[in-house]
Amino acid sequence: MAGNGNTDGEFSFSAAAARDALPRITTEKGAKSTTSSDVCHDDTASRGNFQTIDQLHSLQKKRSAPTTPLKEGGGVVMGTSGPTTPVSGESMLQSVSASLASLTRETGPKVIRGDPTSAAKVAHVPQTPTSVPAADVSDSSLKFTHVLHNLSPAELYEQAIKYEKGSFVTSTGALATLSGAKTGRSPKDKRVVKDETTASELWWGKGSPNIEMDEQSFLVNRERAVDYLNSLDKVFVNDQYLNWDPENKIKVRIVSARAYHSLFMHNMCIRPTPEELENFGTPDFTIYNAGKFPCNRFTHYMTSSTSVDINLGRREMVILGTQYAGEMKKGLFGVMHYLMPKRKILSLHSGCNMGKDGDVALFFGLSGTGKTTLSTDHNRYLIGDDEHCWSESGVSNIEGGCYAKCIDLSREKEPDIWNAIKFGTVLENVVFDEHTREVDYTDKSVTENTRAAYPIEYIPNSKIPCVGPHPKNVILLACDAFGVLPPISKLDLAQTMYHFISGYTALVAGTEEGVKEPRATFSACFGAAFIMLHPTKYAAMLAEKMQAQGATGWLVNTGWSGGSYGSGSRIKLAYTRKIIDAIHSGSLLNATYQKTEIFGLEIPNEVEGVPSEILEPMNAWEDKVAYKDTLLKLAGLFRNNFETFTSHKIGEDGKLTEEILAAGPNF
Repeated sequence: MAGNGNTDGEFSFSAAAARDALPRITTEKGAKSTTSSDVCHDDTASRGNFQTIDQLHSLQKKRSAPTTPLKEGGGVVMGTSGPTTPVSGESMLQSVSASLASLTRETGPKVIRGDPTSAAKVAHVPQTPTSVPAADVSDSSLKFTHVLHNLSPAELYEQAIKYEKGSFVTSTGALATLSGAKTGRSPKDKRVVKDETTASELWWGKGSPNIEMDEQSFLVNRERAVDYLNSLDKVFVNDQYLNWDPENKIKVRIVSARAYHSLFMHNMCIRPTPEELENFGTPDFTIYNAGKFPCNRFTHYMTSSTSVDINLGRREMVILGTQYAGEMKKGLFGVMHYLMPKRKILSLHSGCNMGKDGDVALFFGLSGTGKTTLSTDHNRYLIGDDEHCWSESGVSNIEGGCYAKCIDLSREKEPDIWNAIKFGTVLENVVFDEHTREVDYTDKSVTENTRAAYPIEYIPNSKIPCVGPHPKNVILLACDAFGVLPPISKLDLAQTMYHFISGYTALVAGTEEGVKEPRATFSACFGAAFIMLHPTKYAAMLAEKMQAQGATGWLVNTGWSGGSYGSGSRIKLAYTRKIIDAIHSGSLLNATYQKTEIFGLEIPNEVEGVPSEILEPMNAWEDKVAYKDTLLKLAGLFRNNFETFTSHKIGEDGKLTEEILAAGPNF
């Protein structure tokens, strides 16, 4: 590795890394990414109706008539004393200082603890003996950078409200904040350093989310980010963990400029105990989040002022030009998709819950398939809602929190999420009443991608620690708007791998000018934007673990029945819940099955509480010819999508690849 840690916790890198960078990879000016637009989507929300920061801030609050007159300039006056958090002495400060130091400069700012508004702290800083500065020492070495290390939520609230415009406390106690111009991830601006190791290990080319950059360009962006952070009076530093499995946890350090980002990561990563923090030492991975500062668009490989760069060799991530906090969460998820398989641990983009008898189920599904709704079950323990690892000892949640969508959130539909939005929770880009501070979750004035980030402990039936035994059931969810997939199918291993690699769901186009055709969406491993290796490698690991543990694969359609969107009807949630209950109880293992045509899916003849006529899709269609035509159309879409993966052989003989292909639709 390019990064080296010594025994006293200092984190330093050789400046030779900059000189020994890979030869520049030639690309044409303005060259577009090789990423397939059908696989990796830029999910940044459409631009809101604002041109300036002040206009953006004005959208955040709805005006209402107060019941009592408000005094001009009224408001809450925050305390002036800076937050103080005990840390592990000078070793931590040296470590953070080294992390902030530039590769090409001899010295950087002096690093001290605490808020720069506290004069008492600065007064106690040891003074450096007066001497003539060396020729290569800049003014940055003469200033202090105050490190606010692992602050509590209350301290971060104070920092956000005092110093970050757009930060407010809502009526339930959550912190409402804004992510700026970017209100979603920017996958087309994500770059991964392609070096001698990653060139052969990672998935590159058509369909891949990994857009290459060379090390020299990464170092340019890193220098820009570090210089920006060093120019600030203070930075926030989080030292936290990923993965609840104590044998395979990863230490991460996040250096950021905003209290909002620090609180977000406090919630989303696993929070160390004071003892663990005292002995934290050198992190395994470091994020430099300088999102308020743009990248240089003339830097090689840059196509906009936003860049999210990952260097797996250096184990570093640099963020420029976007303040959307989800970039940190998903960036670390991508890193886990690389690091965990090296330990023979499968990383999964899934929900996970456990019954009272210890039976674990994994839920895979793209947006709109019901993954969150179905994995959140009051009769079962929640291990996690989004990111997991499956090791030799069982499953473990990667994260320490949940990142829930808030658009149209209601107490009736999602009571657990509703009740989790309280003090400590971060609310991104929501709109609230200016006077009462009550959030309007239906308002899309800032963005449709409104989010809440909260610790997993805020969910009443969460299992702490977030670990469980080996899964018994692997449930693949698809919202089939074409209406031809069965509500429930039992899959063999090859079919599980095929549908896992496909990652299918269908989006409804809308009805502004009449009913439109559904649009099929495929995302490899149900998370193509985050995986690092070829999808077949994750699929092979999944099949191996399922076979070793006797787990069963299921395909559950939460979409339409009796016709496509516009003619058929959405499968009732009550029926889907009955199906999921039957999977959990094991009763479906004893059912009798019949095989469908084209896809060759095994469907049960009976499920308690579910009308038998909808179990076989063709029976629910009045127009049998239209059913067959639609079925063939969807099968063709599956086949066309899978052509991306047919050339990749699993194993020396490639027999497993042939088995997976044979498990797809035959027509």
